[in-house]
Amino acid sequence: MTTPNKTSPGADPKQLERTGTVWDIGSQAFWSLSSCKPGFGVDQLRDDNLESYWQSDGSQPYLVNIQFRRKTTVKTLCIYADYKSDETYTPSKISAKVGNNFHNLQEIRSHILHF
Repeated sequence: MTTPNKTSPGADPKQLERTGTVWDIGSQAFWSLSSCKPGFGVDQLRDDNLESYWQSDGSQPYLVNIQFRRKTTVKTLCIYADYKSDETYTPSKISAKVGNNFHNLQEIRSHILHF
């Protein structure tokens, strides 16, 4: 998502999109995962259904790679995690990295999730 203005933490991204405060630019990117179980991949990760989800099928770290076709400014990244539904698959740390290709990624932000 990209935002023209600063938004408050915990704001509903779908409501912000309806009001024109943010735009979902995820469809402009190529998405890939470090691994996934059959039927729990990118399509489920991005389908806007809170009942479906991505489930990894490999060793850590679990990665979601989002590649844009050209340089793209992303001001806000919204991630939905539901610890109450399944604490075994909810991440405890999320790290955002940027770069020109997979080999020169640099971490720009990390966040420890507290539930």
